[in-house]
Amino acid sequence: MRAVVLTALGLPLVMLWPNGWVVVLWLLLVVLLAMLDVMVAPSTKGVEASRGPISPIRFGETAKSVVTLTNTGRRRRLRVRDVWQPLAGANSSPVKVRLDAFGSATLTTTLTPRRRGTVRTHRLVIRSVGPLGLGGRQGARELPGEVTVLPAFPSRRVLPSRLTRLRELDGRSAVRTRGQGTEFDSLRDYVRGDDVRSIDWRASARHQDLVVRTWQPERDRHVVIALDSGRLAAGRVGDRPRLDSSMDAALLLAALASRAGDRITFVSLDRSVHTTVRPEARRVVADLSSAMASIQPGLEVTDWSLLLPHLQRDALVVLLTSLEADPTMEDLVPFVAVVGRRHRVVVASVADPAVEDIARRGLLDDEPDDGMDMDRFHAMAAAEGGRLRTELARDGLVRAGATVLDQPPDRIPTALVDHYLWLKSEGLL
Repeated sequence: MRAVVLTALGLPLVMLWPNGWVVVLWLLLVVLLAMLDVMVAPSTKGVEASRGPISPIRFGETAKSVVTLTNTGRRRRLRVRDVWQPLAGANSSPVKVRLDAFGSATLTTTLTPRRRGTVRTHRLVIRSVGPLGLGGRQGARELPGEVTVLPAFPSRRVLPSRLTRLRELDGRSAVRTRGQGTEFDSLRDYVRGDDVRSIDWRASARHQDLVVRTWQPERDRHVVIALDSGRLAAGRVGDRPRLDSSMDAALLLAALASRAGDRITFVSLDRSVHTTVRPEARRVVADLSSAMASIQPGLEVTDWSLLLPHLQRDALVVLLTSLEADPTMEDLVPFVAVVGRRHRVVVASVADPAVEDIARRGLLDDEPDDGMDMDRFHAMAAAEGGRLRTELARDGLVRAGATVLDQPPDRIPTALVDHYLWLKSEGLL
């Protein structure tokens, strides 16, 4: 920049003496000064660099990459650029750094990643500036670094309220009754109104008084969460991919089920099984988040039969997919019909509220229109067709024995865990 300014300062000379030799001599002077500045500028090899570790962050959060520069020689003026991938959301402008002789300085780069997964950097570009600021020496260092971007978990805010309901459910006497999906808890004296089928006659004979058995929802049940990472997951609903909204619902359900004492198995699949995780109860959210970070939607139709080896007896099978007219539905309905004979199946789908809105009102924007142009008519027809196909898919899955939850992105996590709590309260799980 200073070389450009110095070149521009020669314009008054050219205006006073409009001669070609004046231009040549002035440009030659600028070039000589720049070359001299380059020769005097210290080498970048005398600067050592190290990068600190970066903790994983959730999508939407920011991270800081700290690079420590150590000078092994005389005083230097540097311009340093930490070269990250564009998706890392880092500032690409060089940063001015002054290093005293045998001193050190830190360079902090703020990262706001634009996608899940792992974003990386491999190089650090260092430019040593000469005394005049007209030129310098530049060198690139191999300084690898990475940050893991975990899926966002906005529904985490509702977890405390659901945990409170779970504790109330465990301690509620009305639940401690005889019923399917419950296990023996304890014995107590008979009181009027108890179900006579709960009387333990052997214990009553020993105590010479009527004694009844109490029951509670079974623990240590198996919950299989299957995430559809096929082409249906690639669509965007609002400002988020459908896949990310499904991950949010899976994290909330897994966190709640693990607190209830159930065992979790997480599987992501399309034409093959990409991820299988059986997280520890204390690390269920951390383990699942790490496994989900690298999952990206594919372009193929999901083969649901690949889930069969991961199913155990009497499991709750949660399928996070989309209710759209697709070849996936042709495979999903028969799969649910077979699996539903031995397991309880829940299909959770992320609905697009814009489709329902357009189908009902026929509006593409908030501005009223006296007529209806062809674009608006086509949008209404497409939205209504999509809604009808969703209804057909829902009806087919219900007839096959599944419970279908079709909710917008902000409500599908709570709808899923509320259904789980209902199953617990009714003794069905």
